[in-house]
Amino acid sequence: MTSHIPSPASTSILIPKLEPATESNPQAPISSSSFFNLNNPQVDPNFTYPFFDPNLSTEYNNIRETFCSAFAQSLKRHEDHDTALDSQTGAIVPVEEEPLPVSFSTNDVSPSVVTRRPKPQQRSSELVRITDVGPEGERQFREDLRKTRMIYDSLRIYLIMKAKLEGLDRGRRGRPDSKAASMMKECGLWMNRDKRIVGSIPGVQVGDIFFFRLELCVVGLHGQTQAGIDFLTGGLSSNGEPIATSVIVSGGYEDDDDQGDVILYTGHGGQDKLGRQCEHQKLEGGNLALERSMYYGIEVRVIRGFKYENSVSSKVYVYDGLFRIVDSWFDVGKSGFGVFKFRLERIEGQVEMGSSVLKLAKTLKINPNSVRPSGYISFDISSRKENVPVYLFNDIDSDQEPLFYDYLVKTSFPPGLMYQQSGNASGCDCISGCSSGCICAIKNGGEFAYDYSGNLIRQRQMIHECGPACHCPPTCRNRVTQKGLRNILEVFRSRETGWGVRCLDILHAGAFICEYVGVALTREQANIFTMNGDKLVYPARFSSARWEAWGDVSQVIPDYERPLYPQIPPVDFAMDVSKMRNVACYISHSTYPNVIVQLVLHDHNNLMFPRVMLFAAENIPPMTELSLDYGVADDWSPKLAICN
Repeated sequence: MTSHIPSPASTSILIPKLEPATESNPQAPISSSSFFNLNNPQVDPNFTYPFFDPNLSTEYNNIRETFCSAFAQSLKRHEDHDTALDSQTGAIVPVEEEPLPVSFSTNDVSPSVVTRRPKPQQRSSELVRITDVGPEGERQFREDLRKTRMIYDSLRIYLIMKAKLEGLDRGRRGRPDSKAASMMKECGLWMNRDKRIVGSIPGVQVGDIFFFRLELCVVGLHGQTQAGIDFLTGGLSSNGEPIATSVIVSGGYEDDDDQGDVILYTGHGGQDKLGRQCEHQKLEGGNLALERSMYYGIEVRVIRGFKYENSVSSKVYVYDGLFRIVDSWFDVGKSGFGVFKFRLERIEGQVEMGSSVLKLAKTLKINPNSVRPSGYISFDISSRKENVPVYLFNDIDSDQEPLFYDYLVKTSFPPGLMYQQSGNASGCDCISGCSSGCICAIKNGGEFAYDYSGNLIRQRQMIHECGPACHCPPTCRNRVTQKGLRNILEVFRSRETGWGVRCLDILHAGAFICEYVGVALTREQANIFTMNGDKLVYPARFSSARWEAWGDVSQVIPDYERPLYPQIPPVDFAMDVSKMRNVACYISHSTYPNVIVQLVLHDHNNLMFPRVMLFAAENIPPMTELSLDYGVADDWSPKLAICN
């Protein structure tokens, strides 16, 4: 039996495509009354869920409750809408007829979208659409996505570092992004394998950035490792017809015409090994799936691929939301061969496409006035003290407050204190750059804090970068934060947070952003300032608890042991940013931050006064507001108190 999947414009409800009871599938679908009373849509407390195991983790139970809540709300609204099955084809299609009873299987409310499986499994043939999970449910899905992506990136970097240590060349070590994905699949860590999701993937937001195509497979956004069209094959579909779920637009076909909200998408097939069209395309596979999705009005996810030179990869993939296929035809392509073309139009009501934001940010770095003729107050509030400019933008009111403070590039420490231990400073003797085993590596617990691209591998209490006593060159991999600002930042006026900060570049997880700068005060000095009512920032209060597992690959490599790092005394100083500050002081407070704090020493050895360095905690798209967890209550933001 096949159940209707409503379109985004209709009732928000998760309705799976059920298979009929057969000899190979002896469990007949269970009526919805087994789970809910439609007159009082609450979960039946007397019903024993056959899939429920009381020994499962708390996260499992939380997500189960989220799904149950979503069903209870959606089923009540479902009574008021006419939905039925196509009696002729049995396909997934909206029909203006009398509704049939909605049926669910025992797995309909299971959290299988995000459940970790102990064994690798084939992708399911069960089509579902998931909506109305609520704010808490969305946060839970987003958090699960964050953890999965953190494992993938940690494993990828681990494989790179391991191959370097073993001296393997690129040909022998293979692609770490591919190997990491394969290892996670073997451990059952790929997401959304139990159901084939139509529409939005819970936890994935429009504008999300991915640096590797296989990461799209890991999170379930696009299931094909090479093909541009992801679809459920007719052989797995209950009605024998294929259904498309997502496409990747990356300019792989010469007949593609990408106009932003409208895409003329070329079908697949008919190309040689060099990507040249050499024969006619056929209405089969993904081409047929797109045609069937158009016929039934089923939307597809669109991911765009761009060439983007960065320290991690040469290409990025951006999720641009949901599109409808409104037309298709067979035409003669530029090479003279027949190709299938599909007209995709973006569904209204979604946030701005990530690809559009990427193009805007690129233009702002080169010629900001061409796209924003008004609003810019300054194109560099640092007055060229930073390596790159720091913009100031306000199109809301006439406030120009960030111009009225002295801009500091580095924190000012109390005279003499930071150099108390400089006399016995020791440095490495490395000539071309630090390597494993040098004295600087030993200071860091035997391994360096950064990968070969300069990204933070994992958090630790303190990072010892190479300093003035070291003989290594400025290009040494252990000299990251002391090189200063590398990406253009913009301080902007916000109706929600007063002032905020965003970056015009893509920030990869672990990328250095800037130092949090102010005037450092001893505890005694801080007590005097607070007596006068001044607000101070305390570095020890910055919270990064959500990222403690960063770099941990034990879920994939059982014998992996997390490194132990030297303990340091508590950091007990405050920072005054009331008169002198830098761009970091305008970063907003959030309990779900995308920026983390890392303490670093490089120009002195006094453990009591480290520098407060900020790193990207996740892949941050351009023009996304940066946020920190200041370690304070949600109703008090030190950034706002200080900057106002």
